[in-house]
Amino acid sequence: MRSRTIKDGLERLPHRALLYATGISRSEMNKPFIGVATSFTDLIPGHIGMRDLERFIEKGVHTGGAYPFFFGIPGICDGIAMGHSGMHYSLASRELIADMIETVAQAHQLDGLVLLTNCDKITPGMLMAAGRVNIPAIVVTAGPMISGHLKGKRLSLVNDTFEAIGKYKKGLLSDDELGMLEQCACPGAGSCQGMYTANTMACVTESLGMSLPLCATALAVSSEKRRIAFESGRRVVELVKKNITPRKILNKRAFENAIRIDMALGGSSNTVLHISAIAHDAGVHLPLELFDTLSRTSPHIANMLPAGKHFLEDLHYAGGIPAVLKRYRDRLKNNISVSGEKVFDIADGAVIHDTEIIRSLKKAHHREGGIAIMKGNLAPGGAVVKQSAVSRKMMKFRGQAVVFESEEAAMKAIVNGKIRPGSVVVIRYEGPKGGPGMREMLSPTSAIAGMGLSESVALITDGRFSGGTRGPCIGHISPEAMEGGPMAIIKNGDTIRIDIPKRRLDIVLPASEMRKRLASWKKPAPKIQTGYLSRYARFVSSAGEGAIMK
Repeated sequence: MRSRTIKDGLERLPHRALLYATGISRSEMNKPFIGVATSFTDLIPGHIGMRDLERFIEKGVHTGGAYPFFFGIPGICDGIAMGHSGMHYSLASRELIADMIETVAQAHQLDGLVLLTNCDKITPGMLMAAGRVNIPAIVVTAGPMISGHLKGKRLSLVNDTFEAIGKYKKGLLSDDELGMLEQCACPGAGSCQGMYTANTMACVTESLGMSLPLCATALAVSSEKRRIAFESGRRVVELVKKNITPRKILNKRAFENAIRIDMALGGSSNTVLHISAIAHDAGVHLPLELFDTLSRTSPHIANMLPAGKHFLEDLHYAGGIPAVLKRYRDRLKNNISVSGEKVFDIADGAVIHDTEIIRSLKKAHHREGGIAIMKGNLAPGGAVVKQSAVSRKMMKFRGQAVVFESEEAAMKAIVNGKIRPGSVVVIRYEGPKGGPGMREMLSPTSAIAGMGLSESVALITDGRFSGGTRGPCIGHISPEAMEGGPMAIIKNGDTIRIDIPKRRLDIVLPASEMRKRLASWKKPAPKIQTGYLSRYARFVSSAGEGAIMK
């Protein structure tokens, strides 16, 4: 046990005295010490139910024969941080979370970790820490929220609140209807109901083998989630005894499996950033092109919100991630998981309860996976699009650039009716360095959809999108404008050509004109010049590398 470093021997008498001060009994001192990193907070709906899960994790750890120590990890609700200066901190918080878990686990020489998480950046941050610290660890995602209900219709956060703004501006909703939507869309604890970033990352975590079967989709505040929390606490003790560390699970096979399942579900484009960053901390090289290679042979079989109609609760009752693994068994690679079962064992034991929600590969919604990686003279380092959320009509598009230097400026123009059909909205200086923090553009994309323009207007950015984004929206453009990438030289009226099937994103300009513009470009002053975000901007890498800190 690593914890012997802090509790064995004469010279550790003061250390034991401090441990006894916490209330630990002498009978527990020789047991493994398990750290439970909990991101409970009153601020995030996905996390407000964690106090209950903490109790069941604690019971499980004690039942397994170890002693738990809880410590807090911060979290940000992307929905609440959206559309203002708070979103600068969201992606940047992922690095803080990983650093904090590393710091606590190493400083106290913990034997194992239970990582209690749920929402967008908290889950990847915890997985990054697991790969980095590499002591036995298991993840518990707190579960999705149940759907909202209003007048016989099921509601979800993104489709029924963010997009409602554009509908209201168009006169399609009344004040009373708007008020009812904001009261009913989110009925309680849990991560937002569709295949947005939080739930996508929960599904990725289970597909990686880092959480127990059905953990990703078991609903928040359900007894099933309590049982999973208990079993996770008990199971981590077995992982410690057998020395099954994250890097024994988080290998190339695991990441390829997770990418395939992500593609099958039509998951959030943010997973490209997060999976790349987790792999980096686990010591696995994942080139950006691998996402596209796997996507081309990973049919999209689950039509989930926001582009589709199914909620996470539907996926769960259809069989959850084990059922998706079953569909994909012949395209996956066998690998171990924290459950003690291998991937093929989980797939073989799964039952598919609804063949429409989890379709066969032959009856897939799309022949390719949910995400495509694009390149071209506007994105020589790559760009990301959630192609499963783009209509067939908009898979190829040619339009005139309308350029904005920030999300706020673009949002103002969209809601005031300044964007016309045939436009390509360009939002730049929102990348990891330029933002800083690579803000999500859910407000502009939702406003475009709500105003009925998603079939005639495209949006490109060096920022990123929420998992709730749908339509022809291309993000993560690298190099970003702040690095002097081609995004920085687009002018109003330039023709932008988008060809998702061919994976091309281009500005229709002669190479000589592009060189001339790039030569005359001058780097603007940083938007934020003090505090953590200033330091973050100096050290963060490009989106193509997962926006990791170097």
